[in-house]
Amino acid sequence: MSMTSMLRCAIRVDNKYAATHIIQKRGLSGAEAINALRPFYFAVHPDFFGQHPKEREVNENSLKRLNGYLENLTKPGARSVKPTKLTFYVRDTKAKADMEQELLPSGFRSVSFTLQTKDVLSTVLNVLQSCSLSVEHMQGLKASGQHSPSAVPSGATPFYRPIKWDKSYYTFTGFRDPEEELQHAKKVEPSLSLWLRNNEAEASRKQKASQPRRDELHRLKTELCQNLGLTDIRWQRSWGMAHRCCQLQSLSRLALQSPEALRQLRGHTILYSDQSGMNASGYVMLGTMDVHHHWTKLFERLPSYRSLFQQTEWLKERISLLLGGVQVIHVERLGPVLPLEDHYSTLSHFHKRLLPQRLTLHPRSLQGLTMTLESGRSSIGLHEMGHFMIPAICDPVQLRNFFQTQANEARQRHRRRDQLEAEEEDVVDTCVKDLSLAGLSKEPSVSSRQMIPCCRRLLEDRSPLMQGLQLRISHFYSVMQDGDLCIPWDWKG
Repeated sequence: MSMTSMLRCAIRVDNKYAATHIIQKRGLSGAEAINALRPFYFAVHPDFFGQHPKEREVNENSLKRLNGYLENLTKPGARSVKPTKLTFYVRDTKAKADMEQELLPSGFRSVSFTLQTKDVLSTVLNVLQSCSLSVEHMQGLKASGQHSPSAVPSGATPFYRPIKWDKSYYTFTGFRDPEEELQHAKKVEPSLSLWLRNNEAEASRKQKASQPRRDELHRLKTELCQNLGLTDIRWQRSWGMAHRCCQLQSLSRLALQSPEALRQLRGHTILYSDQSGMNASGYVMLGTMDVHHHWTKLFERLPSYRSLFQQTEWLKERISLLLGGVQVIHVERLGPVLPLEDHYSTLSHFHKRLLPQRLTLHPRSLQGLTMTLESGRSSIGLHEMGHFMIPAICDPVQLRNFFQTQANEARQRHRRRDQLEAEEEDVVDTCVKDLSLAGLSKEPSVSSRQMIPCCRRLLEDRSPLMQGLQLRISHFYSVMQDGDLCIPWDWKG
């Protein structure tokens, strides 16, 4: 499950009495941290900032960094993590606005803090306290972490039953019902035609003002790809045009100052992200906060990174041979990128578990199917897009049985995925042409199943106010800083 989906599920449960687990000596797990942070997610979730795109993006980016921080703490044998400074815009989720901090005119407050904690429990407490949110529901967790006699015996599975409170609970306590909050947010959403009438002029003005930056970005990207022999240049986040131009200009200056160092980039794809290195897809990551010295050091290490990437490809081939021809893939998700070192470690560990088992699978019985290895997953699953989701520590015999029983279903979902992708590409092209759009894109979190009906409805509506605009399908209404017009995929007519 992606971080965004997890948060949407989390805020649907009461923000006061979050369900708690029995905590072992090791402290909170990732899932337990999500439960404990529900009041925080309810206060900062980007879905509640649809009319405030700047604040929404700040919260999105900070949530990704917080998620990465927590993931690093929950990894086996995790090393000390770097201090991380975060900024959030926090909604007042109390019945009465009695917060000591002064609220901004928009109705929420800005909170900044630095994480320097070494365990998940301390991190959760730090986040809640920094945002002036209640930690009463954490008392049981803190006590469990401090008193080892109450820990679960080794190998035991903690019992967990999520609580869905009756509506009378919220009436009696005065707390707000998260379900009603989300429903209300949907009800107050304007219709597409009304929103376009109110915002089309602003989007046109911003888009016109940003056109020189768009042209400059295209020129810089084309020039760098040609001069450095790059396959592509990509971005982890939706930074604005001005920000992206600055990043490319910085790389251009480095190319002039140290041309020898950049020769190692030939044939690679560059990904601007939060950290420098190489990710599981083999992209060279340039940390946007790093100076040229760090980038130069990274370029010098590229031969060793290429060697490690080749080893991961060999491991994937060996795993495929052991598992009937199923192909190991890596799916880039929202949130922190997966470093190549972590990907190799997961593959190596999984391969060593498979070797002594000698599973009896026909060499080509799973040919054409795909799977992902997920270190943080606890159970085997089949994604709606057709790939198997396999925990790195799963039982090989259970894995074989799952493959054999689910192979046909996986093939059907694969075919359906291919059909959806082709259908989406066709309807997007039709929209751009028939509606005279300057461009049509979507957020990574919008699926093909959402994009296709959205585009069909746009073709039926045929609003002339969208002509010449850059349209982006998202989960909220917004006019971005460069004039991109965001509309929710399930917009109202």
